[in-house]
Amino acid sequence: MASIRSRALCSASRGSLDAACACACARNPPRRDLHHLRVPARRSPTPAGRHDLVSPSPSSSPPPPLTPRREFHTYFVTHLPSSSLHPDSSQPGTGHKLPRDASVPHTPSPGSGPAVAVALPNMPNRDLTVVRIPLRRAKHHFGAFSNRGRRAYNEDADQAGTIDMPAFAKRAPVSVRQKPGEPTAADSALGDPQIFYFAVFDGHGGAQCSHFLRDELHGYIEEAATEYGLQSSLRKKKPGRDGPFHNVMKQQQQQQQQGPDLVGKGGQDTTDSSHSPSSSTTAESPSAVTFRLEQGLVQEYRTTIGGYFRRFHPEHFGTARSQSGGEAAPVGIEAVLTYSFLRADLDFVTAQARKVDPDDKWLSDSPLNNDEILGVPHAPPSGHSIGGATRFKGGSTASVALISTPTAVPFWHPGAHSTLAVAHVGDSRVLLCQTATGLAVPLTSAHHPGTPQESSRLRKYAPAGSMVSGDSFGEERIAGLANSRAFGDIKSKRIGVSAEPEITRAELGPAQFSFLVLMSDGVSGTLSDQEIVDVVKEAKTPEEGARRVVEYATEVSDDGDNATCQVVRLGGWERRSEGGLGSLGTKEMRDMRRAEAQDPRRTHR
Repeated sequence: MASIRSRALCSASRGSLDAACACACARNPPRRDLHHLRVPARRSPTPAGRHDLVSPSPSSSPPPPLTPRREFHTYFVTHLPSSSLHPDSSQPGTGHKLPRDASVPHTPSPGSGPAVAVALPNMPNRDLTVVRIPLRRAKHHFGAFSNRGRRAYNEDADQAGTIDMPAFAKRAPVSVRQKPGEPTAADSALGDPQIFYFAVFDGHGGAQCSHFLRDELHGYIEEAATEYGLQSSLRKKKPGRDGPFHNVMKQQQQQQQQGPDLVGKGGQDTTDSSHSPSSSTTAESPSAVTFRLEQGLVQEYRTTIGGYFRRFHPEHFGTARSQSGGEAAPVGIEAVLTYSFLRADLDFVTAQARKVDPDDKWLSDSPLNNDEILGVPHAPPSGHSIGGATRFKGGSTASVALISTPTAVPFWHPGAHSTLAVAHVGDSRVLLCQTATGLAVPLTSAHHPGTPQESSRLRKYAPAGSMVSGDSFGEERIAGLANSRAFGDIKSKRIGVSAEPEITRAELGPAQFSFLVLMSDGVSGTLSDQEIVDVVKEAKTPEEGARRVVEYATEVSDDGDNATCQVVRLGGWERRSEGGLGSLGTKEMRDMRRAEAQDPRRTHR
């Protein structure tokens, strides 16, 4: 009986304790740790600022669930005739079994039907089949290779594939027509020819930033093209078919096609109507939407980072043109790339600022919520979290190349016209090889604080110029960094280490250039531009060329930095060794450097 009574008392006391705890929790609800919350889907900014800088009201509706986003297209789509996939089992020859002397030519009689037209070589009589070809397996069109050198691990990253955005190539002349025998590539989901995406990222201080750019930067470019309302350069504008009203009608049609997936009970839309595109674009013109996006991003840089960005006006933004008194130009690929680069950099830096600094000596004395920021963090296009559990202080460079064609003929065809857009931050490098002369044509410049362009940019903010100093090797650095433009580097943002890209646009004529090379500073810091081009000329495929460049750079390098290289075939690939001296211009120097590197008495620096 005593044991039963004690058990009853214990249960009663436990019940009263639970009730007391419940009452206490009702009076003082537990604090929600922002670092462990699931990041909601991305929202568009408002004219007064972004919603992630404002504390949400208690009566606000819960954030909508994350929508699955398609994976990055690491392949390209093309058309192949069905005969190439399933060839006929019959032997080639005449269709009849008569001997040659018994066959008589057909003479059409009056009243007979018309003769069957002969099919053109590029128009097979069988149906075309759409196939996906992985880009990294197409070794005759693309090659990529990476090596960690003498470092403990590889901080470089690269990406290649196709992205969904309107074409930005120049419209082909009227005289250009598809010739018989030319291959044709399939169109993208938007109806334009596919846009190819190639990128190289060189991380420093770790691989978190370079891997983030590898996985997310293409999504930022696609989202920026959608938010800007970028129009295709290949379609003629028709009255009533452009502008925000046409975009809203297309979105409503897409919602109707999706069916009841986005409609909740009672016929109510489950999406957040306050942030829907229709509510913000129906009353605004495209130029107003563009100005609002750019002004909101610049204002967020000023309030979040400050310092250099208080007088920050990106070159390709309409806000910079309005400050100088110029007229607002139509939205182009330059503004889209600038916005996507700056948006990705701000998201990465803000995400790191929300995390705990592992090197803080006074971390135990600071409050638990010291690193918390009110509101909802801005999510990347994929909706995934950014970085690890602790603050990442490193960064990364980026070199992105986009190729757009005006017709369905792929850019590697000898008779194809194409447009190349390069966005670059840091000291990675992009080169073209001219077919006629065999010379290297650089499309990027190293963003070092000692160059005239970067020095004049940093002088706009006085403390940034005073932070530039030389190291023991005579190289100028800004706050210890060799690059004055980079993603990440949270400690150096206020003094001018920006991610504003240097954008170059080039028109590629038929077979005008042989190939395109993208590389990290582990290659460009060791080899000259002409050496890199000549090494690729001696290779049979772009894949072999990328591997030879990295192996040669690693062999003759003094510091053994990470080396990454991409080689993209262009229209003049078959004639890459005809122009100039071919690959013999630097062969003697390359042989001498190899012999010096293999010398056992060589002294390392």
